[in-house]
Amino acid sequence: MEFKNERLEEFNKYINGKKVAIIGIGVSNIPLLDYFHDMNSYVTVFDSKEEMQINVQAMQKIKQYNMKYFFGKDNLKYLQGFDLIFRSPSALPTIPEIEKEIQRGAIITSEIEMVLKLAPCRIIGVTGTEGKTTTTSIIYEIVKKAGYKCFLGGNIGTPIFTKISEMTPQDIVILELSSFQLMDIDVSPNISVITNIYPDHLNVHKSYEEYQEAKKNIFKYQDENGLTILNKDNEITNTFAKELIGKKIFFSSKHKLEDGYIYDREDEQIKYCKDGIRRHLINKKDIKIRGIHNYENICAALAATSTITDFETQISAIKEFRGVEHRLEFVRELNGVKYYNDSIGTSPASTIAGLNAFDENIILLAGGSDKGLDYKEVGEAIAKKVGILILTGPTSEKIEKATREALVKQGNAMHIYHCKDLEEAVNLAKDKSSLGDIVLLSPASASFDAFKNFMERGEKFKQLVNNL
Repeated sequence: MEFKNERLEEFNKYINGKKVAIIGIGVSNIPLLDYFHDMNSYVTVFDSKEEMQINVQAMQKIKQYNMKYFFGKDNLKYLQGFDLIFRSPSALPTIPEIEKEIQRGAIITSEIEMVLKLAPCRIIGVTGTEGKTTTTSIIYEIVKKAGYKCFLGGNIGTPIFTKISEMTPQDIVILELSSFQLMDIDVSPNISVITNIYPDHLNVHKSYEEYQEAKKNIFKYQDENGLTILNKDNEITNTFAKELIGKKIFFSSKHKLEDGYIYDREDEQIKYCKDGIRRHLINKKDIKIRGIHNYENICAALAATSTITDFETQISAIKEFRGVEHRLEFVRELNGVKYYNDSIGTSPASTIAGLNAFDENIILLAGGSDKGLDYKEVGEAIAKKVGILILTGPTSEKIEKATREALVKQGNAMHIYHCKDLEEAVNLAKDKSSLGDIVLLSPASASFDAFKNFMERGEKFKQLVNNL
């Protein structure tokens, strides 16, 4: 008998004839234009960008469907009288105009929240400050290898709200979730993973506490059948355990857990622990991706898929996994120098993880737009691990200051250079490199000073490196 998604049908009936606001017409919201048009909703589109900056495909659809639209700096002053507000991750629910409309009676939601509420199948959600994309990607590969029909979404993959009608109860949805996507949801995935929590996005969130509370929503609404995977080594995620209603599994690279998944630094094995007995699963030498942080990500992915498939399938998928684009991505070797793209390293914590993946001498390319973060710890890591530091962008001075303070304490010295842009930085790195060096782009900063996002920055870096 053909499956019928009654919740989706009920939602489709509800939005028929309703006034719908779509705030932010980025990639994730473009499919909504077709969807709501087909459901006979009255759509108005809002975006802080000017019309000439709006995605061409989106603009064509807006005009084809005769939808109202308000663009530019003051676009939200026209946000009045709506039944339903679909926000993009960058349009926070704490924006005053949105709060006022909610108080008036509008319902606020997002693509991700609707997937969580309307998908008829199991959902695995992954969040954290670092390691989200890699962990999500490994989970996806394991589940796919196990023979399931998978839907990959959130910050990774493609928008999947319009794919809900294709889903059946036997399928699995896998979502990478940011704090911006989580902060106002009232439903949690069946299986939730929190890789770690460090200060991040403090230029947007009101406080570190608000950031943590947003992350908690990934497990907050689970019932006793829910499962949450937590990092035993991270101070914040470790404390989340006492708030769980459902089951939990820990992972660690620092503790010999009685129960959970560990990366044993002594014999370089990933192991499954049950009642103090440890089963060897995979050796470091059989894993293509580098760095202890990635072995932790593998442990998290193993835990998340532990109720879905067997060890053999998990291990087979992990052995084949080649890593995520822009995350310690090997670009090329030139004259005995290896170039790595870690553009996804947009925070100090992620850059520290990237630096720790290498034992070779590192020429680090860092700097970008400022998220209001503290650079003390990454300065200490740079002072220990880096031979030459090349800086660009607004955070350059902060990173240099933190590094020089650490160098003084450590009694070390380092050449530090400033460049006007990434092209100049790459050329300088080539000139300063020697046989056996690693040239690593890991900015410890967002990309918005010069690029649309970290992906565009990473693509530019690869292009420049391949043209050397």
